[in-house]
Amino acid sequence: MSLLESLRVSLLSIKVNKLRSFLTMLGIIIGVSAVIAMVSIGEGASSNVASQINGLGSNLLIVSPGQASQGGIRMGAGSLNNLTLDDVTAIAKQDAVAGVTPDLSQQGQVVWKSQSYTTTVEGTSESFPQVRNVATSQGRFFNRFEVQGQANVAVVGTEVISNLFGSGENPIGQTIQIKQIPFTIIGVLASQGSSGMTNNDDRIIIPISTAMNRVFNQTKIRTIFVSAKSAELMDQAQFETEQVLRSQHHLSPRNQNDFQISSQSQILSTAQGVTSVMTNLMSGIAAISLVVGGIGIMNIMLVSVTERTREIGIRKAIGATKGDILRQFLIEAITLSLFGGVIGILLGVGSAKLVGNMMGMSTSISMKPILYSFLTSMLTGVLFGVYPARKAACLKPIDALRFE
Repeated sequence: MSLLESLRVSLLSIKVNKLRSFLTMLGIIIGVSAVIAMVSIGEGASSNVASQINGLGSNLLIVSPGQASQGGIRMGAGSLNNLTLDDVTAIAKQDAVAGVTPDLSQQGQVVWKSQSYTTTVEGTSESFPQVRNVATSQGRFFNRFEVQGQANVAVVGTEVISNLFGSGENPIGQTIQIKQIPFTIIGVLASQGSSGMTNNDDRIIIPISTAMNRVFNQTKIRTIFVSAKSAELMDQAQFETEQVLRSQHHLSPRNQNDFQISSQSQILSTAQGVTSVMTNLMSGIAAISLVVGGIGIMNIMLVSVTERTREIGIRKAIGATKGDILRQFLIEAITLSLFGGVIGILLGVGSAKLVGNMMGMSTSISMKPILYSFLTSMLTGVLFGVYPARKAACLKPIDALRFE
């Protein structure tokens, strides 16, 4: 029997038992679609994290408060907050530093006429656009004189505009109230989208001096963003920042840092490592369905061999060889697996896009998981179809013809 004839007979057998064939393929379909969907969503999440972290600014270092210690027990990260504006000034003087900007933010209620809205109010300096790689789509950013003079000016995100003003209203020059303090809008930030659970467009930026002295009544800042002059000078900028902060905080060589410095690459590596582990874990769990599907194929093929024992006997009696019978049942098992794999690929791609649209995130559908799933489904058919096919091929014609 030729290969083409064996394929025709296999397709005819699958067609005769449509429901049973579909239920047999179901495990493969679920396994393949789940693997593709998980990998696509995971790769999309990793890509989103990378773009969001890179969008924080170029060659960025992030200085945050250290951990307080009480009774020999270290408290949580950020529990020791002693960063000041003097630290910002000292860091800005270092050779490898291109720019530095402080950051202090809290949730606050914003009022415009009869409308009110709760958003993030962020205090920073005039260096914010350069260090954090942001721009204004309308108006301008505040300048050094407005920061020094504690001016009541604000730059707002597009989300704030849509929720507070609605469409058709020009926000530039409008007066809003933040904690009952009037602020004049002088600019609108260009849209940056979301970063994890944080919406970068849902914030109002005001001068750091105004935020500390009039709005938040704080003497310390929460974060310092430092931009190195180039990627090659990142290590030098980090070293200089660490040394100047130790000097500013009067730390002796025996004292540990009372601050933490994270680089963009470290944050990116950590974030992508977490998403990669989660993607691999979920894909591994989903791949178990392929094994279950393979067992289902073996089970159905064994039933098929039993049902078609007399047919096997007749074919052997008229000249079919052991290889012909082995090839026929093996092709039937592989065909079931491949059909399940193709349906699973289509379902997985569709599911990934659907979940991405529902969750408002992009998914990355690449050929690698698709090819991997297709080859795996074919291998599953081979591995789990060999035993039933061999059992059919080894039947003796006389015993097969006697079978009732």
